Amino acid sequence: MVTELCAAATPIPAVSVNNNYLACAPLPNINDDAFINLDQGDPVVMEAYWRRMSERCTVVIKGCEFLSYLSDLSNVCWFMMPRLRDNIKRLHALVGNADTENSHIVVGTGSTQLFQAALFALSSSSPPPHHPIHVLAASPYYSEYQDEVGVLRSGLYKWSGDALEYDKDEAFIEVVTSPNNPDGSIREAVVTRSGSEGKVIHDLAYYWPHYTPITHKASHDIMLFTFSKCTGHAGSRIGWAIVKDIEIAKKMTRFIQMSSIGVSKESQTRAAKIMEVICDSYQNFGSKESDLFFEYSKRLMKERWEKLREVVDQNGFFSLPNFPRAYCNFTKESSETYPAFAWLKCNEKDQDCEGYLEKKLKVLARSGKRFGADASLETCPTATGTDLMKGLGKQGYDIYLIFS
Repeated sequence: MVTELCAAATPIPAVSVNNNYLACAPLPNINDDAFINLDQGDPVVMEAYWRRMSERCTVVIKGCEFLSYLSDLSNVCWFMMPRLRDNIKRLHALVGNADTENSHIVVGTGSTQLFQAALFALSSSSPPPHHPIHVLAASPYYSEYQDEVGVLRSGLYKWSGDALEYDKDEAFIEVVTSPNNPDGSIREAVVTRSGSEGKVIHDLAYYWPHYTPITHKASHDIMLFTFSKCTGHAGSRIGWAIVKDIEIAKKMTRFIQMSSIGVSKESQTRAAKIMEVICDSYQNFGSKESDLFFEYSKRLMKERWEKLREVVDQNGFFSLPNFPRAYCNFTKESSETYPAFAWLKCNEKDQDCEGYLEKKLKVLARSGKRFGADASLETCPTATGTDLMKGLGKQGYDIYLIFS
């Protein structure tokens, strides 16, 4: 399985990572007519770690289990299993990235469903408006927000674009993604109009120590997290919201009840077990560093970014953002952000970055226009950065794959 890559002018015989030697092999020939699709990200970059930890994460589910819709009727989110709730709190307490005290946790089928649930809860919490509530996000924003807001054709809310340009004295919901997808920046709410009623959803999918320094314990009205970005288990489709207002939590739970009658207990059980394994490894003082998930993943992201920057610098046509260093309260050291995606900029004036990648490099990626930004900007996931390297490698650079 390909887990990493390196770019160099001369072959590299081996790379040492904590005394585990990984052999480098030359990049196989790429068909000149082949296109590389970077329009979708898939977090399989973590698979090598979880393959090594697979026995510890194994769960056994008997045929007589999980027949009921119900999990915990004493909880606002009655379909959430107590074991998952407790391990979500345990994981956040370990990392220190979010305050779960005096809040309610709502589980969803990924954070996408929770985003829809939050929009429903916030837009239906007041008397029916004369027109839909505006949903905003500062550009560049996550490219799927617009479609997610519009897909249900709700009369309660509508997509209104860039929060930086919002100038109406009307009710709005601002979505704050931090670290931001696509540019990796740390964000805060930007709309401060005193004459309008504003509510905020904080999407903290990437606020984990392998992506960015944990500088504070977030404590917002609605915070969204996803198992996909935390551990890489996108196929389990588990997300959770930390909600302060019990009435909002009830309405979010109601939305999920009406759309999917709860969340798979098999997925909840698996997620709870994996969270237990992560937390146990940090609380077991005999654990090897290679067994510590966030250390392993941060090292992996750091290596990928270093190699990506090297190839982009050699190419010269693109540039990447630089991220400030900050002290991480979890790792107890200073570091920079290592996003799970690359926000590329074409250095040539008025150049269509998407068109250049497709026509010159045969790489398919998302145009900056999809993120409310300039067409000279482009994004592609570093989780599949191997493919981007292959595309740049067509231009004459020596690219080598590291196989595990």
